[in-house]
Amino acid sequence: MRIHVFVDEFPPFLRGGLGTYAMEMTKKLARKNNVCVFTRGNDKIPRFEWWHGAGVIRAPNISPDCYPSFLPPHVRMWDRNGQRFYAETLFYNLLSASLSIQLGKTEKPDVIAAHDWLSFPAGIISSGNVGAPLVAHFHSTEYGRIATPSPAVCEIEKEGVNRAKTVITVSYAMKEEIEKYYQAKNVEVVYNGVDVDKYSPDRFDREKVENFRRRFAREDEKIVLFLGRLTWVKGIDSLVRAMPEIERECGNVRLIVVGKGELEEEVSRLVRDLKLNACLRFEYVSEEERILHYLSSDVVVIPSRYEPFGIVCTEAMALEKPVVVGAKGTSGLREQVISGETGYHINPDDPHDIAVYTSILLNDDELRKKMGKKARKRVLENFTWDVCVEKTEEVYMRSIL
Repeated sequence: MRIHVFVDEFPPFLRGGLGTYAMEMTKKLARKNNVCVFTRGNDKIPRFEWWHGAGVIRAPNISPDCYPSFLPPHVRMWDRNGQRFYAETLFYNLLSASLSIQLGKTEKPDVIAAHDWLSFPAGIISSGNVGAPLVAHFHSTEYGRIATPSPAVCEIEKEGVNRAKTVITVSYAMKEEIEKYYQAKNVEVVYNGVDVDKYSPDRFDREKVENFRRRFAREDEKIVLFLGRLTWVKGIDSLVRAMPEIERECGNVRLIVVGKGELEEEVSRLVRDLKLNACLRFEYVSEEERILHYLSSDVVVIPSRYEPFGIVCTEAMALEKPVVVGAKGTSGLREQVISGETGYHINPDDPHDIAVYTSILLNDDELRKKMGKKARKRVLENFTWDVCVEKTEEVYMRSIL
């Protein structure tokens, strides 16, 4: 297949799960298909490059300040940074669509894949001009991400559903959400994956893991790890509030928080007020350090209030770590984790619930080990990139027919 992919986030710029997805899937898709990725660019990186067998075309970054009046009325009410981001996103879409159409005149794509509202306009425009079917990938929706959804973004998402031959999303929970808000009839579920060779408990020797662990905790302490964006939807506030009870039930416990976000000050204040034994790393860490954090932890807690899939969960499970996950509302975590076998489901709004099930795991070494083994086995069977790309290709092929 010849595939044109529109995705807002791509190496070397990774902000979160979408970038990881785009990176891993592009490498896999390019093994058997002709793949061209259209993404954002800037003056510091090449406009075009071959990347693991795929062509990557980066649209130039154009300042929107010269023509602000094209913004929708609702967006003009956003703060300056929000307005600029929306405008730059629209410019990226228009320029990328133009580049795709130009390339399509000589090498027509078989399918066009666009990821989230950030790239839907480009996919819609290119599909309509080159005559190739559009597959719209939803990794989340505006209704789930934002307490007060943007009408402008919701309209783009709805148009993506209406114009797409097929919609792909990352969990059955997300499928229900898209069907609810956009009355979609053409939604397929393909779970995300993880590199099970890279995320393997045997990748680092015990001494290296122990040396890393000693940087953040004493030998007699158990480690509860939170790794992710410090935002309300990720539930970090609930976990911090659960820690006093966890410390009472389990003794020497250290909370390690790794990530950045708007709740950094609130998390610091809560840790201070509650006099918690905690290590706060408000920074992005390398993938190797991320893996070492997983391996040196005892329990990984992901108390998300909204999580369409949750790659952090898959990574932890692949590394044989039991997980405690939010299972309320739209939760792909609920589909990844079998409660009582590979971890536990909790109410992310209830610190006591988090404390109860985290404490059960911290107080039982054999249970943690048993659940960790089952967690990796579940990942190997259901959540690898090879499985993800195989099912994605099947959906693309059906969309062509």
